[in-house]
Amino acid sequence: MNRLFLLGLLSVFCLPAQAGPQINVGTVYDYLEAGQSTYLKRVFNSGDATAFVKVNVLEIIYGADGTPQEVAVENAADGASRNGLMASPARLIVPAQGMQGTRLLYMGERDRERYFRVRFVPVVPEKEDEFTVSGEEREAYKKTLTAGVNVMTGFGTVFFVRPKDARFATSVNETASRYELRNDGNTVVIIDEFKSCSLSNETECGATTKHHVLAGKAFAFDKEKGREYRFFLIEGADKKALKVVSR
Repeated sequence: MNRLFLLGLLSVFCLPAQAGPQINVGTVYDYLEAGQSTYLKRVFNSGDATAFVKVNVLEIIYGADGTPQEVAVENAADGASRNGLMASPARLIVPAQGMQGTRLLYMGERDRERYFRVRFVPVVPEKEDEFTVSGEEREAYKKTLTAGVNVMTGFGTVFFVRPKDARFATSVNETASRYELRNDGNTVVIIDEFKSCSLSNETECGATTKHHVLAGKAFAFDKEKGREYRFFLIEGADKKALKVVSR
């Protein structure tokens, strides 16, 4: 009985897996600059089956305590009344080994910076999804996916909409034990490729990280003796390499 049970388990794990659709959306963070109103986002499918992808948009709103909350973007039927980000089209049919794009369009006032979560979710098309496929094609696609073991993974990206009068003003406050970079402007700045390395051994470094510093917020770290901190400060199109040494 034990041998039969083991053989049964092996047969399950050795089932031929079908790759199915495998989407990739490129960068996780995207930015709509002050002079832009639309942004083209490309979705790639490296799998061996067509990907049906829904694009969902939520606004990220920060409370007084800094806690983010994601809420649905409500767009009125009258285009002139829309206030927020929308994806057009919001349904993508991406062929195997192919690519499709959706245009992220911002409508409304831009007197302040706004933040959105854009989700790209692969789905099995249903009648209510508004994908332009027939019932026969829909059923055939379902059978293709269920013939193997498939994991359809979606992606969530963050989309920053800068204000119309984007202004960068970054100040530094440094002491012997601490380094603080404060964003006194009105739009996000980026600390990119941040890492801490040993002065005695350049190959001994911590993990490389990326940080977004929102307007009115600060990025800071405690300086450890014998360490060197390297990073890029990105303010829109301006990118500066910075280094902080603590001996």
